[in-house]
Amino acid sequence: MTAMLVRLSEEESRRMLSAAGIARLGCIVESEPYIVPINYYFEDDCAHSHSLPGLKISALRENPRACLQLDEIESDASWRSVLAFGNYEEITNPSERKNILGKLINRFPLLTPVESAIAEDAGPPSVIVFRIRIDRVTGVGED
Repeated sequence: MTAMLVRLSEEESRRMLSAAGIARLGCIVESEPYIVPINYYFEDDCAHSHSLPGLKISALRENPRACLQLDEIESDASWRSVLAFGNYEEITNPSERKNILGKLINRFPLLTPVESAIAEDAGPPSVIVFRIRIDRVTGVGED
């Protein structure tokens, strides 16, 4: 029996994006692709996350266009992959920051104690809280 490549519907792709919690974030750094893993939760067509300042944050501030990529892999012949495209938005409102960080801690209870302390007071200014507002998703799989 031969595996067959199938296109996932937008609904299937968004469902997979909602169910996952780790994805690869792609952005552009000095005209080159740059990809790093992030923890996130998906709500209201946005992937919400946080980071310390660094290369990806600098890059996203310069060029807010980004993508997320995630996989579900059972075997070489049974897998699904989703790409979600959108724009980076930094969250600066203190109550919104606290809300997002609280949801991240609830979703990922094994985050370090430092991150848990950050969530308690909505994080010091050095913690960047952000979302990728998704405007397009695509997905493929093989079964």
